[in-house]
Amino acid sequence: MKATLEERFRKKLLKAGKKNRVCRMAVLPVMAVGMFFFHAAKYMAANGKRLAILPMTLLLFVFYSSFSFPLFVSGARGDNGLSVISDEAQAIELATEAQINLEDMELLDEPGYDESGYEGEFPIETAEAAPDSEAEDDIPETGGIDISQEFSRDDWRLLLVNKQHSIPEDYEFTLGAVNTVKGTMYCDERIIEDWLAMKQAAKEDGVTLVICSPYRDTDRQEVLFNNKITAYMGRGMSYIEAFQLSGQAVTVPGASEHQVGLALDIVTPSFQNLVEEFEETDAGVWLAENSYQYGFILRYPKGKEYITCIQYEPWHFRYVGREAAAVIWELGITLEEFWEEL
Repeated sequence: MKATLEERFRKKLLKAGKKNRVCRMAVLPVMAVGMFFFHAAKYMAANGKRLAILPMTLLLFVFYSSFSFPLFVSGARGDNGLSVISDEAQAIELATEAQINLEDMELLDEPGYDESGYEGEFPIETAEAAPDSEAEDDIPETGGIDISQEFSRDDWRLLLVNKQHSIPEDYEFTLGAVNTVKGTMYCDERIIEDWLAMKQAAKEDGVTLVICSPYRDTDRQEVLFNNKITAYMGRGMSYIEAFQLSGQAVTVPGASEHQVGLALDIVTPSFQNLVEEFEETDAGVWLAENSYQYGFILRYPKGKEYITCIQYEPWHFRYVGREAAAVIWELGITLEEFWEEL
C-alpha cells in the first residue's frame, strides 16, 4: 500500500535524526509542528462545511457593522485621544421617537343603545389625576354617625371591589333575572326587590328607568379589556401604552363591580348613551336625588375621581343597602371613604 504524505514526511525526519545528536534535537520540534499541521488539515477537510460558517459570519459582521461606522467616526483623534466625529456625521439629524402623552390622549367615543340592543363596547371608566394632598382634608365628617359600629366590612352589600380590592376567590352569590335594554339579563338576586321598588317609584314620578348593563362574567370583562387595548393600539400606541390607558378606561378583569352583580348601568329610553350628559336627563336627575332611598349610590361621583380612580359616571349605580346608602348620600362620600371608616 502506498505510503501517505504524512508517513513519508515522518520517515524522512526520523532518518535525518539518526545522523547525529544535533539533528535529532532539531527533528523533534519540526516533527511536532508537522504532525499538528497534518492533523489540522485532516480535521478541516472532514469538517469543511462547519468551518466555512466561521468566515462567513465574520464577513457579515464586518460588513454590517462597518457600513455606517466610518461615516460617524473619522480616523483622526483629538488631543484627548478620543475619536473625532466627522463633518458628515455632525450634519445628520437622527429622527426622534414621538412620545404619546397618555394624560392628553382623547378617550375613544362610546356607542349607545337602540332597539336592536347594545352596539359596541361597554362604557369606558377613566381615572383622573389625584389633586394635591390637601384634598384629603376635604373628606367630610361622619356627622356623629359611628359607621364602624353601625356597619361591617363583612356585609355583602358593602363589598368593596376596585383596582386595589379584587373580588375574593371564595365570594359566592346567586343570579336573578332582570329586564334590560337587551332583554333578560342577570344581577345578584338580593338586589332585585329594591331595584323594582326604585323603578316603580321613578315611574310614578314620570321617569322611566331601564338597565343597560348589569352582571358581566369574567370572560366578558376580559373581552372588553382586550378590545380596548386593541382599539388604542390601532391608534398608534404601543402595547404597554395601550395597556396603561386601558387600565384607566376599563376595569381590569377581577376588579369590576359588574362581576359580582351589585352594579347597574341605568339609562332611560329617550337617552341611552353612556355619557356625562346623562346627568341632565330627567332619569339622571331623579337617580341622583332619590336612588339612595332604595339602597343605591352613585358609585363614581364627579370630583371624587382621585379616590375612585374612575371617571364620573352618572349612569353607574351600586347597591349597598338602604341604611348605608342613606349615610353615604348624606355625607357626600364614596364607598371607598365609607369603607375606610369601618
